[in-house]
Amino acid sequence: MIQKLTIPLLAVVLLLGSCASGDTTAEKRADVQKMRAETLARLYKAEPGARERIKKAAGYAVFSNVGVNLILLSAGGGWGVAHDNKTGKDAYMNMGSAGLGLGLGVKDFRGVFVFTKKKSLDWFVNEGWDASAQADAAAKAGDKGGAWAGAVDVAPGIYLYQLTEHGLALQATIQGTKYWKSSSLN
Repeated sequence: MIQKLTIPLLAVVLLLGSCASGDTTAEKRADVQKMRAETLARLYKAEPGARERIKKAAGYAVFSNVGVNLILLSAGGGWGVAHDNKTGKDAYMNMGSAGLGLGLGVKDFRGVFVFTKKKSLDWFVNEGWDASAQADAAAKAGDKGGAWAGAVDVAPGIYLYQLTEHGLALQATIQGTKYWKSSSLN
């Protein structure tokens, strides 16, 4: 039964969240930049102190993620950009996740990572693993509902803000996520 569900689940995630839109590299980069600007504007409105924390940090990363939970399996995919505040350089990135646990639903959300140390930023861009256990409920349709929490300490020197875009999900999963540099956008 689980094998029969795995392939459709992964196909949905890949279709929904695998890459920025556009036909050319420049259009895809512009789409990532637009998503970053919109996400940061929403974050600063919801959590005004985040602006100063990001400004003082070594860097930050903003991701668009789509996650699907189907009974015992979960998977996610997305894309984003990591920014080094000192050099001003951007690293365009992809992400994918898979996990096990109880869950049902689809969630479209944005993640903003804040790196307090250069070492943490470099580790994320070059190594990028994040293994986590999570339990949450999120719902948003149009302007109603939504999940918001302040920054969560996810690893030494790394904090995460999450903003739910759309969807309905109830989950308790153990999930592994991999972030990596995009070979086509860098």
